[in-house]
Amino acid sequence: MAELFHDAETWVAISFVIFVMIAFRPAKAAILGKLDQKIAGIRAEIEEAQKLREEAQAALAGYQRRQREALQEAEKIIAHAREEAARAQTRAESDLAEMIKRREIQATEKIAQAEAAALAEIRNRAVEMAIDAASRILGEKMAGKAGADAISAAIEALPGKLH
Repeated sequence: MAELFHDAETWVAISFVIFVMIAFRPAKAAILGKLDQKIAGIRAEIEEAQKLREEAQAALAGYQRRQREALQEAEKIIAHAREEAARAQTRAESDLAEMIKRREIQATEKIAQAEAAALAEIRNRAVEMAIDAASRILGEKMAGKAGADAISAAIEALPGKLH
């Protein structure tokens, strides 16, 4: 064993081991410090990720709640629109019925007016025909001296009838 201490390689190995031990302590502290810092950074990132996840879940729940509320509101709007459409249809049907009644009354009145006009025209024609027939008959009967005497008598009686 004494021979081992005379060998240069042994002293190099021993000095290397001592050097490594001396250098390893500060390096160990530095390495462990860096690892602790890294672990603390990872923990902080994990905690932040958890917070962000919780916030995202809360936001998702809020959006889902708003979506449900929006769907309910949309259903209410649709129901209201259907009610309004039904009321508008009922109003339109009643307005149409009233318009049909008014047009029917107007048509009946026009028919009655046309009927009255036709009757008046028939009466006028009948009067004209009667006058024409009476003129012909009177013209035939009043020809000569008897007709002249009747016309003279009528002219003489005229001033008395006018007063």
